[in-house]
Amino acid sequence: MANVLIVDDSSTERKILVSYLQEIGVSITTAESGEEALTKISQINPDLIILDVVLPGKSGFEICREIKSNDNTNKIPIIICSTKGSEMDKFWGMKQGADAYLPKPVNKDELFSTVKKLTA
Repeated sequence: MANVLIVDDSSTERKILVSYLQEIGVSITTAESGEEALTKISQINPDLIILDVVLPGKSGFEICREIKSNDNTNKIPIIICSTKGSEMDKFWGMKQGADAYLPKPVNKDELFSTVKKLTA
């Protein structure tokens, strides 16, 4: 079973993502900030990270860059999931090392297929 870390400062968004991912039977851990996410990554070593862009403290883009530049974490796939859904935002997210970029509100089927593809 895949272990997914959801990083989002909105409790509503976290609940939506958790409820979706429970349907496909993954193990879920959540974090409300990038700093909390970095701590949890070192504790649980997730198989996948779903990362919001707009977070307190460091942005999701900064956290993505940090994860992808660390030899211990750079193989963990990252899905950026954000209301910032312009083509430039998607381009910038992928440039930071994200493996996928899903706009909010999240399409459940697209989330499922992306999670399955990145954790297979």
